[in-house]
Amino acid sequence: MAILNKIRSKSIFLIIIIALALFAFIFSSILDSGGFNADKQNRVASINGVNLDREDFATKVEAQTRRAGANSSTTRAVNAVWEQEVNRVLLEEQYEELGIQVGKDRTQELLKQALQNDVRFQDADGFFSEAKMQEFIATLKDSQNPGDYQSWLVFEESLRNQEKQEIYYNLVRAGVGATLKDGEVAYKLDNNTVDIQYVQMLYTSVPDEEAPVSKDEIQEYVNDHKDEFQTEETRSIRFVKFVEEASLEDENALKAELSKLRNEYTARNGATGVTETFAGFDKTEEIEDFLIDNSDVPFVDRWFFKKDLPSTNADTLFALGKGGVYGPYKDGRYMNLSRVVDVRKMPDSVKTSHILIDFQGAVTNTARGPIPSSATRSKEDAKKLADSLLSVLKRNKNKFEDLAKEFSTDKSNSDNGGDLDYQNPNLFAAGYRDFIVDNNEGTIGIAETNFGYHVINIVDQKNVQDVIKVATVVKEILPSDKTISNIYNTTQKFELAAAEGDFQTVATENGYAVRPVQRIRAMDETLPGEGAQRTVVQWAFEEDTNVGDIKRFATNDGYIVAQVTRRTPAGTERVEDVSLQVTPIIRNMKKAEIIKNKISGSTLSEIAQSQGTTVKTAGAVSMNAPTIAGAGNEPKVVGAAFGLKEGEVSSPIEGSRGVYVIEVVKVSEAPGLENYAAFAGQQAQKSRAAVSTKVLNALKEAADIEDNRATFY
Repeated sequence: MAILNKIRSKSIFLIIIIALALFAFIFSSILDSGGFNADKQNRVASINGVNLDREDFATKVEAQTRRAGANSSTTRAVNAVWEQEVNRVLLEEQYEELGIQVGKDRTQELLKQALQNDVRFQDADGFFSEAKMQEFIATLKDSQNPGDYQSWLVFEESLRNQEKQEIYYNLVRAGVGATLKDGEVAYKLDNNTVDIQYVQMLYTSVPDEEAPVSKDEIQEYVNDHKDEFQTEETRSIRFVKFVEEASLEDENALKAELSKLRNEYTARNGATGVTETFAGFDKTEEIEDFLIDNSDVPFVDRWFFKKDLPSTNADTLFALGKGGVYGPYKDGRYMNLSRVVDVRKMPDSVKTSHILIDFQGAVTNTARGPIPSSATRSKEDAKKLADSLLSVLKRNKNKFEDLAKEFSTDKSNSDNGGDLDYQNPNLFAAGYRDFIVDNNEGTIGIAETNFGYHVINIVDQKNVQDVIKVATVVKEILPSDKTISNIYNTTQKFELAAAEGDFQTVATENGYAVRPVQRIRAMDETLPGEGAQRTVVQWAFEEDTNVGDIKRFATNDGYIVAQVTRRTPAGTERVEDVSLQVTPIIRNMKKAEIIKNKISGSTLSEIAQSQGTTVKTAGAVSMNAPTIAGAGNEPKVVGAAFGLKEGEVSSPIEGSRGVYVIEVVKVSEAPGLENYAAFAGQQAQKSRAAVSTKVLNALKEAADIEDNRATFY
C-alpha cells in the first residue's frame, strides 16, 4: 500500500514524462517523413490556400502529353495543365461565393445535349434515349476496369463545370454595358477628323553625344515607373557547346569504305553465315538489292531532270553517260557514290486525260493516302472493259469525254472528261508515267498501275530534254567511337579548366564560342539555338546552384558546359537589365528639350526654316486611327490636334519619333445622330467579348499563388 500511495503522489510527474515521450515519438516521425515541410514537398502549387497535389498534377500532365501527341514536350504539358488548374481553382472560388450550382436535372439536360447525336444513345427512331444512357452507365459500373466509370464521372463533371463557367461569365457580362454617351463618344472618335499642317523635328537630328544618359538617371526612371519594370525570378547563364561531329579522318575513312564498294568485294551473308563474293557497284546488275545492302537510302525509280539534282553535282552526273559512276563525294551530311542507270529524253510537262477502271485489290487515293478500293469487279473484267473502251476510242477519239464521265472511277476528274491537265510525268505511278513518256502526243492506249487500268489519251507534251535514272549509295557521315571519345575528353578538360580559372578566358584561349543567355525564367524549356534543354534551366534554379557554378550536360548531339552568371530575385528589375530599354526613352526626353530650345519663329514656315525642314500636311486624321501621313503613328500629337481650334498653332509636342509643332487647318465634326444606341451596342459587345480573359487576369492578379512547378519539372 505504501508503494501504491507513493506512486499516486508522483502521478503528475509520470503523466508529464509519458506526454514528453509521446511528443518525442511524434516529432521524430514528422522529421523522418520530411518534417513540417512534407506537405510542401508534395504540392505543386498553392492558390489562395488550395493545394495542387503533386501526384494528381502529374496524372493530368501525363494525360495532357498523350493528347498533345509526339510533337509536344513535358514542359509544354506542365504549363498547359498549370493554366487549366489555376483557372479552375479561381473560378470554383467564385462559383462557391455566388452559390452557382448545377443540379441533377440540369446535368441530365447537358448530357442529352452532348450525346444526342451518338448512335449508342439513340432509340429505333434516332432520338436520344435516356434509358439507353442509363443502361450504358450501369455497364460501366459493372466493368472490370474501374477507370471506365471514373472516366464517365469526369465527363459529367466537365459538363457541369462548363455550365457553371457559362453562368458565371453571363452574370459578369450582364453587368457590362455601354451608355448612349459611350456610344456618342465612340461615334465621334471614329468619325470626327482634323486636317493639319505640321513641322516634324526628329530626335535623330540631335547626336546621341549631346544627350548622355547616366546610370543614376536610369535608376530614377525605373523608380518612378516601378509598375512597368516588375520581373519574376530569373537566371542568366553562358555556355559552350561541344558537338559530336565527324572529323576529317572519319570522312576519309567513309570515303575509302565506299571506294571499295565500286569493285568486286566479299562479305558475310547474314542469312547463311557464308562469306560470298559480290559484284561491285560499277558492274552489278542488281542495283536495288545492292542499295538495300549498302545504302542508308533505297533506290528511287524515277527520271531526274537536271534541275531536280543538286546544282553542285548535276552537270557532272549528266556528263557521265549510261553506266558512268561518280564518287565517292560529299553532299552535306552524307557521303555518296552515284551510278547513272539509264539515259533518255523526256518531256517535263505532259497534258493527259484518262479513264480509270479499278478492280478488286486495287487502291484508291484519298486525302489520307491510298486505301483499298471498294471495287467488286475482277481484274480480268476490268481489263476487258478497258480494251473495249480503247476499241471505241480508236474508232472515234471524240467520245473520250463522254466515256470518262460514264465509266471512270476517278471521280476527281471524270466530270471533266478525265482531264489531268499538264503534269510532271514523275508525279504519276510508274506504269502511267512510262506510257506517257514512251509514246508520242496523240497516242491512246492502256497502262496498268496499282490504281487499276488507265485508258490514256496523250494530249500534249512540252519541253523534251535529257533525263537520267541515278542509283546512289548514300551513307551518313557519323563520328567514329574515337572521335566521340576525343570530344568527351575535350569537354571534360574545358569543364575542369573553366572551374579553376575564368570561363570566358579559358574558352577564348581554346577558340570556343561562348554564348550568353539572359534572364531565363524558372519554367523556360529552351536555350537559343539549342532547342529543349530543360535540365540546364532546372540546374540554374536549384537552391544550391550559385553564381559562378559550372556544370556539363549531355545533349542529343554532344555536350553543353554552362556557367551561372547571375541570379535575379523577383521584384523591380535592375538597371543593368533595363538599360537598353530605358536609355532611348531618357535620351529622347533630353533631345526633346534641346530641340525645343532651338525652335524659333511663331508660324510653321518660320519654325520649319529655323530647323532646316519643311511644313508637311496630313488630312482626315482621326482619334481612333492616330496615324499622321509622313510621320507614322503619333497618338500624343493627334490627341493634341483635337484639343486645338481651326487656325490655332500648338506648343511643341513630344511625339514618338520627334518634336512636333502643328496647326489645325480644318475641323470636321461628324453630323449628330438622333440616337447612338447602335454605337453603344457595339461598345457593349466589344466589352462583353473580352469578359472571360479580363476576369481571369483580374482574379490571377488578386490571388495569392505559390508556384512550385520548377521544383518538380
